[in-house]
Amino acid sequence: MLKLADVRKIYRTDEVETHALGGVSLEVQAGEFVAIMGPSGCGKSTLLNILGLLDNPDSGQYWFFGEEVARHSERKLTQLRRGGVGFVFQSFNLVDDLNVRENVEVSLLYRGMSGGDRHKRVAAALERVGLAHRAKHLPSQLSGGQQQRVAVARALVGEPKLILADEPTGNLDTENGAAVMDMLREINKAGTTVIMVTHSLAHAAQAQRTVKLLDGQVVSETLLAA
Repeated sequence: MLKLADVRKIYRTDEVETHALGGVSLEVQAGEFVAIMGPSGCGKSTLLNILGLLDNPDSGQYWFFGEEVARHSERKLTQLRRGGVGFVFQSFNLVDDLNVRENVEVSLLYRGMSGGDRHKRVAAALERVGLAHRAKHLPSQLSGGQQQRVAVARALVGEPKLILADEPTGNLDTENGAAVMDMLREINKAGTTVIMVTHSLAHAAQAQRTVKLLDGQVVSETLLAA
């Protein structure tokens, strides 16, 4: 289970103080699929960064599958993140001069895993997203939908407890967006917790619950599916 209690985050510059999160309390059950919605600048990305152990809150508490992590060091957060979180981004974030297999393998390179074990995991992840036949292609040789499927495979290859998807269909056409949503639902049905930021009401409706943010606060939660 993930649990945030009165989490606050402030960004400061010489002239401006921005309250990105203003006391967010939220629980996500293990195996749940949650959509987060809200206007630009409402705190969605900050919330996702904290949930994904990319950032610490300034105050409040965060339990990551039972472990309180809000005051952990960056080193400890990195260890937990590598083993427990997979990320899917709107812009794919693939390395242009690495082929598909190498892009997926990147997330396994710092785990002390043998080359043979890495290759088995990568092959299984690419098979799962239907891109085993494209393993030696570069990102530039793929469509946008295929690139996002590579990104999904990269998120899956580490067998994480949590997948965080930040506008995963934002750069895709309707057909490819639907295909990515199908994959996220299948990943969730297999037991992985999925939290997705989206502006699409149709895609949010495919989650089990929608959380709406406004001005750094949770303003509503809607149960969408049993």
